[in-house]
Amino acid sequence: MAILTEWILAELALHPDIQSRLHAEVQSMAEARLKEEEEEEAGGAGRRGTIRDADTARMPYLQAVVKETLRMHPPGPLLSWARLAIHDTEVGGYEVPAGTTAMVNMWAIMHDPEVWAEPDSFWPERFLEGEGKSIEVNSGAVDMRLAPFGAGARACPGKAMAMATVQLWVARIVQRFELQQVDDHPIDLTEVLKLSCEMAAPLVVHLTERIKL
Repeated sequence: MAILTEWILAELALHPDIQSRLHAEVQSMAEARLKEEEEEEAGGAGRRGTIRDADTARMPYLQAVVKETLRMHPPGPLLSWARLAIHDTEVGGYEVPAGTTAMVNMWAIMHDPEVWAEPDSFWPERFLEGEGKSIEVNSGAVDMRLAPFGAGARACPGKAMAMATVQLWVARIVQRFELQQVDDHPIDLTEVLKLSCEMAAPLVVHLTERIKL
């Protein structure tokens, strides 16, 4: 979750127009939250108007930003569905010798120009109805266009928690801060594969406070 959040913040800092649109959605939701709390004379001990878990389900652009980051920088680019060929065979015109271990290259699928328009462009709008083709994360076992958590019976059991947590973290960060690149620490989107697909150079950004908590 931390690695995915880092990738999202990097892309937002590199794309201020996308960050501004996301902040507008977050701010609109925060104002709606504040109005609801005032009407209910509630709010709890925390800051009134703060984004909550339930709010992210009503924020389509936030969800689109997270999905687009998962497409561009999947934390697990090679899905752990390893299969061992027990005899020589042929798949899609390729010879597969016995003893070969095959894995699903999710990174290649999510950067395939035959599957995605302009796959190397960070474009969250592709996931919004009316602005592009809306594709859900893990929309089904047969839809592998966007399956960073795997699909079917062996999909990652932590998917729901990861998505909810990252969406909330990002919404609260964008609500409170504006992210900007630092001149002497340019953002490098070079990927390095360790346990997950990480940034080769740790993210460094300048945060300008929008609101005080």
